[in-house]
Amino acid sequence: MAQDPNDKKFKKWLDILQQESWQLELIISGFAIYGLFMIIDPIDLASMKAQNDNNFYNTILYQGLKISWYIITVNLIAHVILRGLWIGAIGLRYVSGEIEYDKLNYSEKFARNLKKTVGSFDNYVATLEKYCSIIFAVTFLLVFYLFGLLVITFCFTLIGLWMDKDDIAEWPKTWIAIPLIIFLSLGLILTFVDFVTQGWLKRKKWTTKIYYPFYWVFKYLTLSVLYRPMVYNFLDTRFGKRLIWIVIPLYLGLTFLMGTGFSTSNYLNPEMDSNSYTAGKANYFDTLDEDVSFVDRAAIPSKVITEPFLNVFVAYGSSVEDDVFFFNKDLKPEEDQRGIFSATADGTVSWSKRSEGLKKYLETLEDMYTLTIDSADFKPEFVYAQNPQKQLGYETFLDLDSIPKGKHVLSVRRKDHNRDSVYLRTIVNIPFWFFPK
Repeated sequence: MAQDPNDKKFKKWLDILQQESWQLELIISGFAIYGLFMIIDPIDLASMKAQNDNNFYNTILYQGLKISWYIITVNLIAHVILRGLWIGAIGLRYVSGEIEYDKLNYSEKFARNLKKTVGSFDNYVATLEKYCSIIFAVTFLLVFYLFGLLVITFCFTLIGLWMDKDDIAEWPKTWIAIPLIIFLSLGLILTFVDFVTQGWLKRKKWTTKIYYPFYWVFKYLTLSVLYRPMVYNFLDTRFGKRLIWIVIPLYLGLTFLMGTGFSTSNYLNPEMDSNSYTAGKANYFDTLDEDVSFVDRAAIPSKVITEPFLNVFVAYGSSVEDDVFFFNKDLKPEEDQRGIFSATADGTVSWSKRSEGLKKYLETLEDMYTLTIDSADFKPEFVYAQNPQKQLGYETFLDLDSIPKGKHVLSVRRKDHNRDSVYLRTIVNIPFWFFPK
């Protein structure tokens, strides 16, 4: 069939698809909801790993995927519920036909009010059909809006990282990076204003001259070239315009509701970090689970230690390596290789040099860290390690022969600096009980 929009056969074919699209919508929604509930746990796990690794790029990506997951899931569940209601209404219409208000024997006041507010049953079916089709389309439009926002965020991030490079001269930062940031910032504001006002900047001649260059660039950055026909098809009807005004407050309200909870104590909180009086799940290997999959700063095997030694794992963070370079400037490479890299590019630190420097690297870490049980200080002897969750870090073992039975607190402290001032900062306090076999 020739797909000519002006061809009568093609139009008739589209009309048939339009009438039968509800079947495809339900099939897609059902499979999509099933798949969405299968992938949310891997997304959460990857997001937590990215945050623990201080991987800014992956953190933004997975947070965007999580928001997309919530948008699609909520909308598709609402779509399935309304479609089920619509199918039930169609079946009831086949059995009972229209609403016959006269047979209800209501008073004239109630009958008149119901005829005005409820109307005909066919109108009710048509309204359900309209909302079902609109929700299905809006679901994917919102996801595209979110992806466009992520692309713009990545642009700002890449420009900022480029400006932070020490080997970049000042004139490119002044004449290239800063104008790009200003252009993107103005474009983001104007695009948001145009979206909220439903195209007001496109209606006036003087605003068109100002807005068009930004519009031309941002239609690619926001990926709107893929979905613009659907947006304009929404905006050319009163219903579509009203829906745009409803969607944003609706999702802000849902976000607010998701952030609410119930507290049972003024002092106790299940999200409390470990300290001298609190044992957090993220600081003991045997309490890590699906909700808390990664070590928070440091961890020990269990709350109760029965062996004559204590295994201490300290999680790695990019800020730790910054401090290593501060306290041992000989370890700092000519070019920092952290961040995005190419698989075909060679690192500036060769394997032989990296192997030689690893000993000095660990020695610097050992000098930076102080592990204390109550008031007894221990000098750590670190080795590079990964825990069972594949979290990077370094571990050591402490001799507990001189530690009495009972409750103790492991304090993990690290040398830090504020400009040229050096001080010892407490990273985490982890309580435990020592009862040797």
